[in-house]
Amino acid sequence: MKNKKLLNKTTNSFLAYAIIILLIAAPLFYFICQQLYIYETDEVLHFHKGAFIKESHKDFTQTDIDLWNKYNNEVMIVPDMGVSSDSIVGKILYDSIAKEKEPFRVLYAPVNINGKRYTYTEKINLLEMEGMVFSIAAMFLFIIIVLLIGIIWISKATAAKIWSPFYNTLNQIQDFEIDKNKPPRFISTDIDEFDRLNKSLERLIEKNTVIYKSQREFVENAAHELQTPLALFQTKIDTLTQLDLNEQQSSLVASLNMDVSRLNRLNKNLLLLSKIDNESFLEKNTIVLNDYIKKHLDFFTEQANAKNLTIITQFTSTLSITGNLALTEVLINNLFLNAIRHNEKNGKIIITTLENELIFLNSGQNTSLKIEKLFNRFSKTNPSSQGNGLGLAIIKKITELNRWKISYTFDNNLHSFSVKF
Repeated sequence: MKNKKLLNKTTNSFLAYAIIILLIAAPLFYFICQQLYIYETDEVLHFHKGAFIKESHKDFTQTDIDLWNKYNNEVMIVPDMGVSSDSIVGKILYDSIAKEKEPFRVLYAPVNINGKRYTYTEKINLLEMEGMVFSIAAMFLFIIIVLLIGIIWISKATAAKIWSPFYNTLNQIQDFEIDKNKPPRFISTDIDEFDRLNKSLERLIEKNTVIYKSQREFVENAAHELQTPLALFQTKIDTLTQLDLNEQQSSLVASLNMDVSRLNRLNKNLLLLSKIDNESFLEKNTIVLNDYIKKHLDFFTEQANAKNLTIITQFTSTLSITGNLALTEVLINNLFLNAIRHNEKNGKIIITTLENELIFLNSGQNTSLKIEKLFNRFSKTNPSSQGNGLGLAIIKKITELNRWKISYTFDNNLHSFSVKF
């Protein structure tokens, strides 16, 4: 589901509300105008009838009435139709001028002329009213639409300016990396909420940066300090192996030697991670990965012999990259060792080079690995594994440093680690 921008979401809500109100208001406005016009028309009919009675029409003779009817098409004096009070009705009548039927308002009112009762009738054409009301409604709609467009444009323009500090903060937070020693610089703002947000983020970043630096320095210092005692420990174990020991003692010394070797590897990996964090590997060269893999294939084949693994190379194209030689060697070594360490007896490793991609496929467990923790430090898929859980974390760190992309998939019972350059 695609996320919506805050400004668009608020503007769209306002626009939807405005359209609904407009759709309701337009016909309502037309109906009210129509009723008002009909009301005014009825008032005019009553006014005309009152003026007729007030003037000298009381003394009309039958001849005068006939002449009146002859020359007045809209107002007629007809024999009594039995109307006891004024009555106005709407009718569709034929208009001799327009030569078609049109809507009229017709007044029927009782009048007395020379003591004789007649019915006063008058009609007014409503067609002009419909045209006028339609014109007013169209003008109303035009004004409202222009008003809405103006409001939306002004809202977007002002909102973009008002929210600019927020988006600036958001962009800086997205680009911020705690290990780069480049804290974000938020722009000043007079909006209280944004100012509080920026100050809170500055405090949070400052605090976490201090914690991160302290942890990194501790790991680096600890790794450095451990080098000397580990070297002495290894020397003493080597001395012990030269002595005449019985079987039990030899087994114990061999176990100690293995543990010290693991500690040395862990210490070296921690130092390597610390150097990568400190960007110590800045020098870059052009490296042909096919040549490096061919050159060291015998060494890794020897490592794989313990599990009787088959190593297959599929160099479909020459893969040439630009990177630091030492880190690239570590990357390939760790991919190789990972494929060997987590393989099965009599399994296989397939190495493929594409135009801009290196792929390591290996057999192993029949289920996919947990991707969410796969590249975390000290994360091990198999707790009994001889590894220290830093191999994939180092791979991930190297790819991030060079802006490469590492990915894992599981297909056809083969685990695939792909690096795209």
